[in-house]
Amino acid sequence: MTVTGSTQDLLSGLLSRVSRSFYLSLRILPREVRQPIGVAYLFCRAADTIADTALVPAAQRLACLEQYRRGFDGNAAAEPEVLPEQLVHSQHNPDERELLLRLPDCFAVLARLPQADQEHIRALVLTLTQGMQMDLRLFPSESSGMLAALETRGDLDRYTYFVAGCVGEFWTKVTTAHVPSLHSWNVEEMAACGIRFGKGLQLTNILRDIAHDLRIGRCYLPRTELAQLGVCPEELLDAQTLPRVKPLLLRLLDETLALYRDGWRYTLAIPPREWRLRLACAWPLLIGLATLAAIKTAPQLLEPTIRVKISRKHVYRILFRSLVTVWSDRALDGYYRQLLGKLADGKVA
Repeated sequence: MTVTGSTQDLLSGLLSRVSRSFYLSLRILPREVRQPIGVAYLFCRAADTIADTALVPAAQRLACLEQYRRGFDGNAAAEPEVLPEQLVHSQHNPDERELLLRLPDCFAVLARLPQADQEHIRALVLTLTQGMQMDLRLFPSESSGMLAALETRGDLDRYTYFVAGCVGEFWTKVTTAHVPSLHSWNVEEMAACGIRFGKGLQLTNILRDIAHDLRIGRCYLPRTELAQLGVCPEELLDAQTLPRVKPLLLRLLDETLALYRDGWRYTLAIPPREWRLRLACAWPLLIGLATLAAIKTAPQLLEPTIRVKISRKHVYRILFRSLVTVWSDRALDGYYRQLLGKLADGKVA
């Protein structure tokens, strides 16, 4: 059942097909960190595919996820047991199916990496999959018609760490180990900053995808904070509830911006000569700011037929402006603050 191929094909061809928007950051990375971060992404994307296979019952997905995790629990770079064929062949997306089939190739790449990189990747996968386990244990089946919610802000904070904050932590440890100009960084301090960076990006996704998540039974807005507004999670299925829940959304948006501030401090701490690494960090934050502006001004955020997103033209404009300002702290920071000002003024573009 194994599909074989070159490491180059795995870390460029397949990775580009399954990595969604994150490929923007991956492809610009410095060569010395491209392989450990690339293979780590493939492992995490495979876990996400396992967790999201709606045709397989949640209990079985949980079992498959636990089986998958066993391949990372320990010091040996050994691949896990073969995943059930039902799970593999339930993938409608051929690229995701290929990714699951090529996991042995991913483990082969992992085994050739330096020991420290292997340990960081194992820790990342074991942490990130805890967030997926939270999803599968807390929320009902996507087609059940039922709805569940996170209970408290603490639950939301823990969830955002599991699914994104840990990525910032991993990113910091790998880049400081491989990029000489970052050797002077205080790893513990910058890893904490990286965690907040990742949490901010995940909160952006949660705010953007509220309507979609509600339709598959998942409410990431804490029940206790909704209750303070006199709103229950089920009422969010009615788009007319938006004005009543707006105060909570604005508080979460402000919290996201506070996390972005640490993410931007992290980005500017990267020396301008490491322009590739700088851009890999700047792009998601700059695009995220534009997305937050769209979220803030969206009149129908709870309407499932309307997806909040910025245009491709806007993304290209952000990429171009960052490319010409990346060499200067002042110029790059000026562009960030320009986007921040548009968000404050309620402008999307």
